[in-house]
Amino acid sequence: MATATKTNTNKAAIRALLEKAVIDAGVGRLSQQPNFEEKVLPQVMRDIAAVTGQQPQIRRAKESIAGFKIREGQIVGLRVTLRGRKMVDFFERLITIVLPRVRDFSGLERSVIDQGGTLNIGVRDQLVFPEIKPEQSPISFSLGASMVPKIRNHDKSFEAFTALGVPLKKEDGKKGKARTKPRKTK
Repeated sequence: MATATKTNTNKAAIRALLEKAVIDAGVGRLSQQPNFEEKVLPQVMRDIAAVTGQQPQIRRAKESIAGFKIREGQIVGLRVTLRGRKMVDFFERLITIVLPRVRDFSGLERSVIDQGGTLNIGVRDQLVFPEIKPEQSPISFSLGASMVPKIRNHDKSFEAFTALGVPLKKEDGKKGKARTKPRKTK
């Protein structure tokens, strides 16, 4: 019974802190593949829908950029905005299940929280989410998640995210790297 109360308290604290969660995926490189709109895009949309619990929005290029081989109206990304219960569930899964599954994970840098207090996390491979099965998802892509708080202050957001269990590294106070080799003397 105590764990159910703790979970409900944690969900209430998350709901009190966060305004929304925005999950996005860039598909610019994938759009160069043959049959992108018939085969690749539907698979990426299915994977994002499985992770977030709702269908993603298709984001199109607003203008042409020749250097990036992008034409106006071309599909360049997918986005989902979560609020309420889905936002809380996604945040809990991200912190407790997904981040520990990331290879060589030792905590998030303090810089993942911007000056507005938003927590920005990038995942290089969508397969760290347990909802996606590797044998059913032959396409690999990265995801970005932005947790937008109601508090628009870096320090207060840092404290609140730490209290919610986000694995943020502590600031060690050192500027730069320490020397590992002694200097040669004559």
